[in-house]
Amino acid sequence: MSRLEGRVAIVTGGGHGIGKAYAHRLAQEGAAIVVAELDGEAGSAVAQELVAGGHRALAIQTDVSNPDSVKRMAASAVEHFGKIDILVNNAAIFATVPMSRAAFDQISIEEWDRMMSVNLKGAWLASLAVIPHMRERSYGKIINISSSTAIKGSPGRIHYVASKAGVLGFTKTLANEVGAHNICVNCVAPGSTLSEESPDAGTLKMRNDAASVRALKRVQAPQDLTGAVVFFASPDSDFITGQTLVVDGGNCLH
Repeated sequence: MSRLEGRVAIVTGGGHGIGKAYAHRLAQEGAAIVVAELDGEAGSAVAQELVAGGHRALAIQTDVSNPDSVKRMAASAVEHFGKIDILVNNAAIFATVPMSRAAFDQISIEEWDRMMSVNLKGAWLASLAVIPHMRERSYGKIINISSSTAIKGSPGRIHYVASKAGVLGFTKTLANEVGAHNICVNCVAPGSTLSEESPDAGTLKMRNDAASVRALKRVQAPQDLTGAVVFFASPDSDFITGQTLVVDGGNCLH
């Protein structure tokens, strides 16, 4: 497990849930990890776990919707580790920062705008911040996190689904714009995943119900997604760009 030896990876939203799993798995593959997390305490805790496990890691409190915050994050990463090879655009409003699961006409304008600012604009701002450093070295891997709901639709959270559908188009367009600099841009679209750290009975029922309609009939865990992210971060995908890999146990077959 050393496909990423010597690489430096940023994981936005890396302090909780699936982002935390990405950070640990990328570290296990040899990468130095920058945990870019809005929750500063959680980000520091993950970085400390990684360092205690013999890995290189740095936590940077980051609001991906704030251009200055993201620029500072990228600059700190380069100052500390010397470069940026990998960006995982994972930060999103969903579980740790909760969203309304309401009908389209019951979502406030403020919540709609906040969803787009974090889930979609955040990926753009983080990419803006790191791509100049990748261009300098003619190398980079950007992995955006969308959702299988963006492909098949899902009632009761239209703002979330719309933001994640935007990530699909963002991935394809950015891949075309930066390919000349040997930067690959790909996307992972998770299915319903038990990412909540203290799930209540309603959440557990929702995740179990999702398992019943997929080909692989079990609850999806964060660890089910880490292999796809490592693949897109590794040399194994050096000639793949602009693609979306759905990882949902065979629910959305496309």
